[in-house]
Amino acid sequence: MINKEVLLKLEHFCAYQERCHTEVVSKLYSLKMAPDEIDSIVVQLIESNFLNETRFACSFARGKHRIKNWGRIRITNELKLRQISSFNITLALKEISPEEYETTFDLLSEKCWNSITEKNTLKKRKKFCDYMLRRGYESFLVYDKVTFLEKNLDN
Repeated sequence: MINKEVLLKLEHFCAYQERCHTEVVSKLYSLKMAPDEIDSIVVQLIESNFLNETRFACSFARGKHRIKNWGRIRITNELKLRQISSFNITLALKEISPEEYETTFDLLSEKCWNSITEKNTLKKRKKFCDYMLRRGYESFLVYDKVTFLEKNLDN
């Protein structure tokens, strides 16, 4: 028998923001639920469409790219950390159009390059590359961009 109060609480938890299975299970453990109760509540949430991994992955990828300007690598790693299937990760990354990705990358890289006050070119290059790689952009994009920026913006 599922505790209706806990189920209602979890429905609100999932309705407020998209959640992945691991977040819901973690929340249930924090509420001191037994493992068999946790399984039945998760099944109930999936059946009533409060919990959907595909929807979570797509929403997560769109949000992190548009709001935090994350690249594909960082988004992929964060979704893997949340134990999202590779199929759902692939679907989520398709939510970001190549044009939008390129535009975001260009704007972020130029903003970053201009904000670094380092005079030493090698140190500036390292700071730029570290920042962009930490944001999850592909290394070939970062290194091509740093070469372009060095030639065109540092006259």
